[in-house]
Amino acid sequence: MTNPAYLVPHAGQAIQDLFLAMRHDMEQGVIAPATLMLAAMRGSQINGGSACLYADVAEARKAGVTDDQLIAVAAWRQSPFFTDAERAVLALAEAAARMNDQSADAIPDAIWDELVKHYDERQRATLILWMASSNFFNTVNNIIKDPAGTTWE
Repeated sequence: MTNPAYLVPHAGQAIQDLFLAMRHDMEQGVIAPATLMLAAMRGSQINGGSACLYADVAEARKAGVTDDQLIAVAAWRQSPFFTDAERAVLALAEAAARMNDQSADAIPDAIWDELVKHYDERQRATLILWMASSNFFNTVNNIIKDPAGTTWE
């Protein structure tokens, strides 16, 4: 099916506006693009979002994510290729992708506290919106069965 964002009046523009706001923060150096792409990749892996993961990997390469990180992102806890700050983001990405599977405390204080050590409030805001958007795209693409390697049409 055609992506719903193209079918519902004004939806595509609203989604694009949110994405552009986060892209602006990346371009202004508020948060590293590689950090956001690691978060998106981990969320897409958990959500089984093949179309998003395919796009995330391509964007991650452009953002400077290393091949070692691309290979090891699913096993980041056992991997030496991530900084403490990146680990904090990956932990949040996992919790955000699995929040519906959790009890009332979807984002445990330990995850939040570690994130606060590495990122200021503006950076955390961008991360949260980025992860929520990534989960949104995974949901839409999974429902319409958009396969990896396709474009949003």
